[in-house]
Amino acid sequence: MIYVVEIPHEGRPSAWFAFDEDDLARKVRSARETGEHTVFAALSPRQRLEASGLTPESPDARTRHPDVFDDADRHGWDTVLYRADYLLSPGIWQVEPVSELEACAAALAHERKTCRVYLSDNAAVAALYGDPLYNGREGFYAHMALREQLIAMEAMSDDL
Repeated sequence: MIYVVEIPHEGRPSAWFAFDEDDLARKVRSARETGEHTVFAALSPRQRLEASGLTPESPDARTRHPDVFDDADRHGWDTVLYRADYLLSPGIWQVEPVSELEACAAALAHERKTCRVYLSDNAAVAALYGDPLYNGREGFYAHMALREQLIAMEAMSDDL
């Protein structure tokens, strides 16, 4: 189980869960991916063209997608490139691998005061009692949001 705690600049924190990294990626993409922003993509220039219904040999392909041809000229048609607009700059494709989990975490933290992602029940329970984020008056609502989520998922018992 993966737990996410989102703390906005204004308003109360919220917590939610994902069953695994694939579920997390689906949820983050549905909430954060727009026509302008991509949470995560790993595609070769050839695959990017094919997604538009074109091939490198298509007559108008270079005119319609000069950025794809630039990437192909630099890295080759079949080299996988990574895009993560919230982690990198929007629209940037790079050769260096990017983790989908890191890209999702960056998308979750975008325009928030802070965000925490816990990759297991144990990590979330340990953070609940060990991370200063959940202490004191400032951390009360974040603590309660994560606590309620952990109880709902039976990762801990209701000890009140």
